[in-house]
Amino acid sequence: MSTDCDTALDVLCVGHASHDLIMTVPHHPAADEKMVATTLLGCGGGPAANAAVAVARLGLRAGWAGYLSRDIYGEAHWAEFRAEGVDTRWIVRGDAPTPLSVVLVKPDGERALINYKGNPSPVPASALDFSTLTCKTLLFDGHEPELSAPLLAQARRQRIATVVDAGSLHRGTEFLMFRVDYLVCSEKFARQWLGEDDPPRALQALSGQAAAVVITLGERGLLWKRGSESGSLAAFPVEAVDTTGAGDAFHAAFAAAVARNYDWQTLLHYASAAGAWCCTRLGARPGMPYAEALTQSGKNFTQDFHPVDDTLIAG
Repeated sequence: MSTDCDTALDVLCVGHASHDLIMTVPHHPAADEKMVATTLLGCGGGPAANAAVAVARLGLRAGWAGYLSRDIYGEAHWAEFRAEGVDTRWIVRGDAPTPLSVVLVKPDGERALINYKGNPSPVPASALDFSTLTCKTLLFDGHEPELSAPLLAQARRQRIATVVDAGSLHRGTEFLMFRVDYLVCSEKFARQWLGEDDPPRALQALSGQAAAVVITLGERGLLWKRGSESGSLAAFPVEAVDTTGAGDAFHAAFAAAVARNYDWQTLLHYASAAGAWCCTRLGARPGMPYAEALTQSGKNFTQDFHPVDDTLIAG
């Protein structure tokens, strides 16, 4: 896929990049316990960075905007972007270290994650010139807050659709949540924002200020509300190997479907299939789906699909 400077994009992903070290372990360690991992995998990570790779694999023109270090992990990430066909025009390089995540994955696919942020400063708005940007959808993860305001303003001028991957409540997602077209958030974000663990109530409250809200619930599927309509969708049944990156795959496919003007129900099924497919692979980056695999998986998943109990949204 071309990364020439004159290429218009389908989706620009804005936010965080890191490096992941994934180890498979028999169980999560207890205090003072020493154990041996059975598998080690190193690859690029980060919500927006993973999403950019996934969008490219799904056959769309993808770009990523954010910070990459010049250290060994940053160089590896740059090479991954180029190999995947991700447009690298809006990447800022520097000497602050690459954020690093160590992920411990149990046999049932559940994970524990330790993140070293590396303390990089947010990319200032003045560091990047988006005047030549042409795209259909902007996907934010909130981790580059200084870039958000000018990009949102540009999106309004150019009628670019905007999506936020709200994994947790922090400065960036709090700014974006009611300013984007699609608030797609995790159950954790909904709980943090509402102050209690009640997804249906959070959905109703969030939809009072957001045009379209989706709350992902992991293996329990999702809840959504758009205008006066609301509903739920079951998670596609898979044998989970590793849940790391499932949300990133979901958001990437969601943004890709928006760029492709999919109808709402098809969009939700497509994104859900992407998240489910990711769970069948070890590691987030290897779990970002390819178009052919996702289409085949989506057809299989759809055959087994059954809706979530409507009591989930009755609140």
